[in-house]
Amino acid sequence: MSDPQMHNDQAPRRRQRRKEARPSEIIQAARELFIERGFGATRIEDVARRAGVAKGTLFVYFPTKQDLFRAVAQSVLAVDLERLQHVAANLDPPIADLVPVLLAQAAYVGESGVPAIIRLLISEARAFPDLAQVWHDEVLSKVMGLLTSVIARAQARGELRPGDARLYAFSIAGPMLAAMLYREVFGAGDVPLPDLHALAVQHARTVVHGLLA
Repeated sequence: MSDPQMHNDQAPRRRQRRKEARPSEIIQAARELFIERGFGATRIEDVARRAGVAKGTLFVYFPTKQDLFRAVAQSVLAVDLERLQHVAANLDPPIADLVPVLLAQAAYVGESGVPAIIRLLISEARAFPDLAQVWHDEVLSKVMGLLTSVIARAQARGELRPGDARLYAFSIAGPMLAAMLYREVFGAGDVPLPDLHALAVQHARTVVHGLLA
């Protein structure tokens, strides 16, 4: 015979787990709808409906649609970026070892929803300039800042040739971004698409060879 007290204890725990999961469920729903419909055409009530919460509940976590997009941007690379920051800051490996790791990670990112969000930004940045600023602050500046600092430290060690570290960072990241957008734009057709993982390996060899002092 079941214990009524046990059921009473389990129900609050289930409700607590559900409450803790709500922000991530809302963010996931917003990300899907922003990609499907665009930022301007997505209504808060649509996000709430897809996340399975009341509109008022959504506003408790995200007071505005811009706050919701910021949360989406923050969620995109959070785990991977933390790991890469830890590797770069604490191990400080040679650039010849680190660049292949960074580009390999970029290949996996390119198979996620990130390129679709970039396409969203390109299409809606003029109408909603705050979106581009959010993406820059929460994603791009962190990724490029990490890569730039790694390059600058390698230059200080005499490992890499002199030059603008930030421009070198763009040279490393640029081809991967271009390939991601190419796949995003032409993926629904019969156009041959670049293999991101093969590109990461080949580009790492090419760019490292060009950068080494």
